[in-house]
Amino acid sequence: MPRLPAPPLWNSFALDPAGGLSRQEQIVRHVRQAVLSGALRPGDRLPSTRQLAEELGLARQTVVLAFDRLLADGFLVMRPGAGTFVPATLPLPGPEAPPVTTPDGPAPRLSARGERIRSLPLTPLRREPGLLAPGLPALEGFPWAVWGRLSARLWRGAARDHLAYSDPAGLPVLRQAIAAHLGATRGLVCTPEDIVVTSGSQQGIDLAARLLLDPGDAAWVEDPGYVAGRSALEAAGARLVPVPVDAEGIVVAEGRARAPGARLALVSPAHQYPLGVGMSLARRLALLDWAAQSGAWIVEDDYDGDFRYGGAPLRPLRALGAGQAERSVLHLGTFAKILAPGLRLGFLVAPRGTAEAFTAARALVDRQPPGPAQAVLAAFIAEGHLAAHLRRMRALAAERRGALLAALERHAADDLDWGGAGPEMGLHLAARLTKNPPPGFDQAVQEAARARGLQVPALSRYAVLPGSTPQGLVLGYGTTPTAQIDAAVQRLVAVIRALRRHPG
Repeated sequence: MPRLPAPPLWNSFALDPAGGLSRQEQIVRHVRQAVLSGALRPGDRLPSTRQLAEELGLARQTVVLAFDRLLADGFLVMRPGAGTFVPATLPLPGPEAPPVTTPDGPAPRLSARGERIRSLPLTPLRREPGLLAPGLPALEGFPWAVWGRLSARLWRGAARDHLAYSDPAGLPVLRQAIAAHLGATRGLVCTPEDIVVTSGSQQGIDLAARLLLDPGDAAWVEDPGYVAGRSALEAAGARLVPVPVDAEGIVVAEGRARAPGARLALVSPAHQYPLGVGMSLARRLALLDWAAQSGAWIVEDDYDGDFRYGGAPLRPLRALGAGQAERSVLHLGTFAKILAPGLRLGFLVAPRGTAEAFTAARALVDRQPPGPAQAVLAAFIAEGHLAAHLRRMRALAAERRGALLAALERHAADDLDWGGAGPEMGLHLAARLTKNPPPGFDQAVQEAARARGLQVPALSRYAVLPGSTPQGLVLGYGTTPTAQIDAAVQRLVAVIRALRRHPG
């Protein structure tokens, strides 16, 4: 015998004319919640649409439409000649279903590794880069016309070939183009099979941490150094060993003294971040010698090594040590500084015998790089556009570098010390604050400058050990137009002097 309609359901239901929901929507939500909470049980019969419309004082069509939605979603079933019922098998809650009330209990918690990752420092999100922002190229110099033409050609022709699943290591044609580019511009000889396409150098560091370190392993990191890079190592369970950096780069002897048996060293030899120094040949060879003796890995972050303003770019570590370097050095590169970070395209040159492992780890992260973007970049390189674009970008960066150095000389000589000649490579320089600033002064300058449209990170924020880094600012010249650099420096100097007069 079928159950009678359940009056308590409707006795507890009252339309809310001011609630912002239509009457139909209110009926739907009330029935859904009643079914999911158990107020309406499997087999319960609902009032007829005519009866319910009369009780609620509504047009019958409003109730009919509400019931139609509930029938379509599986919350009700119609039995011809018998009425409308709650089904024996209830549907899973959909995205529109109201929350189900459940008894309070302990909330799930992150793993210990998850908690550690949540607490690690990251590179701040840059919505709109301010003046003098480091880490960005001249985005207005992006090769829009050529890139657009190559993209259009792809979508008119072979785009279908790049919309399915593909090799997690990257398109063979792009890996071949990258290998040729590295050989021609950096003297780094490798095969396409050595290369894995990544979404940037940060992903390369993360993959290295997953594959080359076990929890508890010691890892050398430059002090000061790239924050998100060392956070990736720490997220994998590494024990960070801060190694100081001087005018010749990472002090290898100090690293040997602090952790001779470290499993890995994360370095930026071509243009150290953030100090901007290049690692001397003696230090490079000493680092390779340490790796050979201890069986350690070297992760070489070559994030902006293509920008050199006097002579050819420095040769990467992997190109210096022949067979040994090929076995121990992981070379990371990115197109973020040459083209644009939003493309999310970079690469790693895996140590000999490890490319398959890096490909597998890359596949577990996000399966594969984006096919169409890879195909466009491969054509951009192979047809000679990258070489021409890089020449233009170097010239533009050199012009802006000169403008920044001149502006600093004119306006900031009493407040900042940038080493006189400035960096020979890259897209930023480090400038130390003069006059013995009080603790935290450079961070105060950073915050005050942000309110004036400047993005000048405090040098002390890159320190691993508190107090290990002089106070200063990281000044970029890649993305700030030449015509705005002088005024930006004057604005920065005004901020520094105002804070000195009125600290806090």
